[in-house]
Amino acid sequence: MRSARGDALTARQLEAILALRVAVFVVEQDCPYQEVDGRDTLPTTWHVWTGDVDACLRVLTEPDGTRRIGRVCTAEKARGSGLAAALMRAALVEIGDAPSVLDAQTYARGFYERFGFAAIGAEFDEDGIPHIRMVRAARTSG
Repeated sequence: MRSARGDALTARQLEAILALRVAVFVVEQDCPYQEVDGRDTLPTTWHVWTGDVDACLRVLTEPDGTRRIGRVCTAEKARGSGLAAALMRAALVEIGDAPSVLDAQTYARGFYERFGFAAIGAEFDEDGIPHIRMVRAARTSG
């Protein structure tokens, strides 16, 4: 696993991360949308990926302090290898006790539930793909 804040990514790292996300979300899932959203290089964004960028995700910090996990993806050739679970474990270490949220593709709901996320609200369409909002409450000691 490798990781970096958005403002510490090299051009080569950012290009590899964006290439994987476009390959999975735009090409494979046939979902034309604006992948480059201006948040990847913010100092408050944290990226984690495998050495060869066969899998990646990012963690954003929302204005209210909630952490948002997003853009979780694995290259087709690496699926079923446990990379996404390893990425999620790394993200949750980074997030710590802070509240977190993600918008899961509905088919992946069970995967995120394994990490303490619970679905809230109704299923919704995002770019032609069914999604569900999921939250993980802030953790408190005691």
